Amino acid sequence: MKTLPKFCAVVGIVLCLVFSQTILAFAKEAEPAKKNRYPIVLVHGLTGWGEDEMSGFRYWGGQRDLNDFLNSKGYKVYTAAVGPVSSNWDRAAELYAFIKGGTVDYGAAHAKKHGHARFGRTYKGLYPGWNGKSKIHLLGHSMGGQTSRMLTELLRSGSAEEQKFHKKYPKEKKISTLFQGNKKWVHSIATIGTPHNGSTYADNIDLFIPFVKDLILGIGVLSGQGPTSMVYDFKLDQWGLKKKPDETYAEYAERVYNSPIWKSRDISVHDLSTYGANDLNAKMKTYTDMYYISYTGEATYKSPVSGHYLPRANMLPLFFEPSRFIGSYTRNQFEPYIDKSWWPNDGLVSVNSSLYPAKHPAKSFKGAILRGKWNYKAPKAHWDHMDLVGIGRTTNSLNMNQVEEFYISIAKELSSLPK
Repeated sequence: MKTLPKFCAVVGIVLCLVFSQTILAFAKEAEPAKKNRYPIVLVHGLTGWGEDEMSGFRYWGGQRDLNDFLNSKGYKVYTAAVGPVSSNWDRAAELYAFIKGGTVDYGAAHAKKHGHARFGRTYKGLYPGWNGKSKIHLLGHSMGGQTSRMLTELLRSGSAEEQKFHKKYPKEKKISTLFQGNKKWVHSIATIGTPHNGSTYADNIDLFIPFVKDLILGIGVLSGQGPTSMVYDFKLDQWGLKKKPDETYAEYAERVYNSPIWKSRDISVHDLSTYGANDLNAKMKTYTDMYYISYTGEATYKSPVSGHYLPRANMLPLFFEPSRFIGSYTRNQFEPYIDKSWWPNDGLVSVNSSLYPAKHPAKSFKGAILRGKWNYKAPKAHWDHMDLVGIGRTTNSLNMNQVEEFYISIAKELSSLPK
């Protein structure tokens, strides 16, 4: 009988081991298996910045770096930096050079058409080995989603305009490989709060430009910089808008805001409007052999009195005015028509605009992620436009943990996509 306790102890240990192995096996089965190890490239939105800017305050995570966090969890992640207020074409050219390395080439025909320099900055490259065999996932927030689509379109289809220009002017410097097409280098595009169909708030330039000013200053405050100590790079070298050595940030910014570039069709304000986005959607294709996933937030509620959609109290205050505007605006005089289905929003983008590009194939996400369609997720309730990247009210630990969980789920989904 003295051996009974020993026997029970041994049985208990064995049962614990079996039970723990069963749990581990179940967890492993429940978690999507990695079917690709392609890097994820983070592409920021309007007024965004790179890892080494803004005194270490991150676009992706604020005080906590989502790039480093994802890398620590076994995912290969890079953060790109492109023009914060430039057009999607210019940003796509910059993104290409930033990832692969080399000098930005905006295209000879494009530069001549819009009146800016053809070449921009030179980058060493985040991922110099990028090619058809080593593909990438593009993960874009806000305008970064549009930019990701533009880059992919140029990689896949090239630019007939640039090719035609170089045939007509053979002495012009060699055409960029970006505009030659036939490059299946992107495995998937995932977008977060992207205005695929534009933002109605951007349709009115008199409202939008002051908002851009306030947004940049607000970012400065969050990063711990005041208006006089602020350091911000508009990256508008192609327009000749570089900061002068003896110029303060305020002087530099005022020169940018007073520039005629804002009336150009080759600038962010145009692309983010419903008219500009409509033009982009007609040019950019959804390819049958690629994966597309969209995520969005919703931070408004329906007024029981007016029926309009109003900002929730926990929305970033900077978005209150745009949110109210979007939540009540309609237009039926000319296309694209805007009805009340556009009213629910994240403070800057309508939910229906961020789900998928109009007239492109799409389906609500249920089960497997399908190729050649926009697989859109249900909106994240009470998350505003900047909550989606961990800036704003989500800087406290509990909510930031939720943001990190959100990005882990995205990384898992992207790595589970078959090659």
